[in-house]
Amino acid sequence: MANKVNLRELILNILLEIDKEGQYSHLVLRSTLEKYQYLEKQERAFITRVCEGTLEYRIRLDYVLDQFSTVPAEKMKPVIRELLRSSVYQLLYMDHVPDSAVCNEAVKLARKRGFYNLTGFVNGVLRKIAREYGSIHFPEKNSPVEYLSVIYSMPVWLVERFLEEYDFATTEKILEAFLETQPATIRIREYQTVEEAVLESLKEEQVIVEKAPYVARAYYVKNYDYLPALTAFRRGSIQVQDVSSMLAGEIAAVKEGDYVIDLCAAPGGKALYLADKLHGTGRVDARDLSQTKTDLIRDNALRQNFLNVVVTEKDATQLDRESLEKADIVLADVPCSGLGVMGKKKDIKYKLNPGKIRDLVGLQRKILEQASTYVKPGGTLIYSTCTIGKEENIENVQWFTEHYPYELESLDPYLCDELRGETTAQGYLQLLPGIHKCDGFFMARLKRKKEWNS
Repeated sequence: MANKVNLRELILNILLEIDKEGQYSHLVLRSTLEKYQYLEKQERAFITRVCEGTLEYRIRLDYVLDQFSTVPAEKMKPVIRELLRSSVYQLLYMDHVPDSAVCNEAVKLARKRGFYNLTGFVNGVLRKIAREYGSIHFPEKNSPVEYLSVIYSMPVWLVERFLEEYDFATTEKILEAFLETQPATIRIREYQTVEEAVLESLKEEQVIVEKAPYVARAYYVKNYDYLPALTAFRRGSIQVQDVSSMLAGEIAAVKEGDYVIDLCAAPGGKALYLADKLHGTGRVDARDLSQTKTDLIRDNALRQNFLNVVVTEKDATQLDRESLEKADIVLADVPCSGLGVMGKKKDIKYKLNPGKIRDLVGLQRKILEQASTYVKPGGTLIYSTCTIGKEENIENVQWFTEHYPYELESLDPYLCDELRGETTAQGYLQLLPGIHKCDGFFMARLKRKKEWNS
């Protein structure tokens, strides 16, 4: 029986839903694919590719549209704008999709959605782009902000922000990395798990496995349909986690018997990394703000059978008096702008603005204030984010050490030679996409002085 689902209409609905305030692309896409889970693998892949690509290249697609349309993209009706964006993405980046099919299906969909008077406009714009795309003049490097914004589809204000902190070459490498497809990264658990046996299990299921850098037992995996269905995942032998996140666990340097508090723990990767390093001893209090988040941590902990992980629902901005000076290690992986993971979360760059980042800095400092009280004298506080701007990273650390009895402590004993440098000796590390082989991430190791007033 022929499949009656119109894939391009699903794509249009997803893109329109993502445009709504408060909607996140990966959640909207996931819920749609779950609803239509009976679709063939290649159909799901088509939906995912077009949705993610249209989001990722939105600014570049609008630039192209504006060369061929009498109406600027930003002034188009939302349905027509998203229909044209997704169609242009198929024309430019999906060679196996015939141009005629893209144009014809877009016209049919415009008509179906009631835009009868715009079918000629849609058809004309798309067919002209298909014929004349090679004649488009893109910005050149002598206009660096416009060039980086259009070529790498990054909002101008973010390009300017990156160029304030990094030189042109570094900024271009970062933006280029965001557009590259990255394989999933897994960590093979250490406690009661034989690494070679897990690797063999993955290979038996035709998973392509490649060693990832910087951390032991970290691997890239490819050539699987649904990772949670893999035997190693179901048995709790592996955890999906980027290398950058694993490094935050490395610099914590837990010892058997330690008591650890992870204040913003969902989905649980770092908490479980530390629990694994404790080898069944000690305790990790994994906390987060909502039941949805704590359920996610709990599910991961149960799947891996970590009995030394206690999951609780707590607001990290509120003081927990029962935890005062109790922890050997506190991990504050705080809510942040997420600028280091824009390659994975395609819509972050469109939802942020400078005001939101300033608000996040205030939230981060409030969490640090509470975190500072939970560490034993002589204990360790790990501060981390998945962003790449100084305002949320080193400037927060400098503010913190000026106001609280903490000092930075060298990361060099816990890192591989490749990552050691001037800043790691001082106690912090900024990882950058395109420069390092992982997500953008910041981490600092802070030691509490023996006395509060010392």
